Amino acid sequence: MNALASPVAPSVQFDADLISKLTMSGPRYTSYPTADRFTPDFGYGNFLEALASLKMRGGRRPLSLYLHVPFCDTVCYYCACNKIVTKDRSKAATYLSYLKQEVSMQGKLFSGMNRVEQLHFGGGTPTYFSDAQMGELMEHLRRNFEFAPDAQGEYSIEIDPRTVDRERVHSLRAQGFNRVSLGVQDFDPEVQRAVNRIQPAEDTIAIMNAAREAGFRSISIDLIYGLPKQNLQTMEQTLSKVIVANPDRIALYNYAHMPHLFKPQRRIADADLPSPTLKLDMLALCISRLTAAGYVYIGMDHFAKPEDDLAVAQRQGRLHRNFQGYSTHAEMDLVACGVSAISAVNATYSQNVKTLDEYYELLDQGKLPIARGYKLDTDDLLRRIIIQMLMCNFELSVEAIEQAYPVRFRSYFAAELEKLAELEREGLLHMDEQWITVSPKGRLLIRNICMVFDRHLNRTREAAAAGGEAQPLRYSKTI
Repeated sequence: MNALASPVAPSVQFDADLISKLTMSGPRYTSYPTADRFTPDFGYGNFLEALASLKMRGGRRPLSLYLHVPFCDTVCYYCACNKIVTKDRSKAATYLSYLKQEVSMQGKLFSGMNRVEQLHFGGGTPTYFSDAQMGELMEHLRRNFEFAPDAQGEYSIEIDPRTVDRERVHSLRAQGFNRVSLGVQDFDPEVQRAVNRIQPAEDTIAIMNAAREAGFRSISIDLIYGLPKQNLQTMEQTLSKVIVANPDRIALYNYAHMPHLFKPQRRIADADLPSPTLKLDMLALCISRLTAAGYVYIGMDHFAKPEDDLAVAQRQGRLHRNFQGYSTHAEMDLVACGVSAISAVNATYSQNVKTLDEYYELLDQGKLPIARGYKLDTDDLLRRIIIQMLMCNFELSVEAIEQAYPVRFRSYFAAELEKLAELEREGLLHMDEQWITVSPKGRLLIRNICMVFDRHLNRTREAAAAGGEAQPLRYSKTI
């Protein structure tokens, strides 16, 4: 095994000059090809074909389920999620009835191969559903799918701490959730006011304590750097409170200010945003404080305690990446329900419609509400596994790729290796005959490295460079 796969893997290394020089817009690679490559040519019929082909191969492999709850009480100005801000709770009741209908349809389609080992509720705000509504939905899921035992399955839910109390947290555990992710972003009151998310630190910590008391296996919190009114002092104070709160996992996201795409961000004044230099200083501070506190840098924007399942899976080479981020479970078919949700089944991706009206209309017609998708070819599958290995393990075995696919790596990827050689000279990675190994300073720029293997992205950029139509800015900065 290569050295980076061992438990004593070198830590991430922050190099501000290198990051400033190389950062660029690029995908996050929760999938490959990325969702902007999906087309309306792929629809309901294509999904059924993919599923029929999967059933013909036989076997009984586990499933991952994702349910999207789009509703929020209030708008957070930084948010880039697909959401519906409303205080009209009747909308949630209507949505729940249709969501249950879609779950029933998928349950029938996957009959005989419907054992779930991973479940994730995302949003919006999943706890917009009342306690009774969530209980009803969980019971409906169990009627339509078989769930692995609690000790084996990973059943997570995103929680806005402002929407729950101690009793609700205990109820969520009783309903079957064993992992919880809390949106925090920043503990500073002035930053919270600037993004319209007032959330006292003591309230969030009380919810974390309730989750521990209820027996949740893992508690994760989300932080964002680069928000309006943030500076090194506020970041330091937030980190100190986070470290004392002692979550099992921390997701540290870079705020991507893209008001041309996300209307709520237009309420953020450019003058209130930290400069690019200050953002890098904040990132350096976060990495320094979290690693000094004992957290392991997993990759991208994730940190975990050494004993957490994510860190263990990475050391053992079992880490995976999907639409929900890093995962401890091996690659499995993902069935996603709700508006805008994306399924990944048998080398295809399929995304649901994005509006409630379209969602309800298609379900009323007895159809899955698929709007677009993509069928991967052999080249896509090859590049997907390469990107997956680099994102999760920070290394790639040439021999393993050649054993799994009928290619001679160095000839098939000759153009890519030339680009990687440039990144090697920058110190991001090392290449020899058998391995591509990402250096500690290259880990923060792993998206840059993976972009080298993105055939679709590179074709688009080559066309633009040749005088074609310029592509709109879709991606955040890699750092």
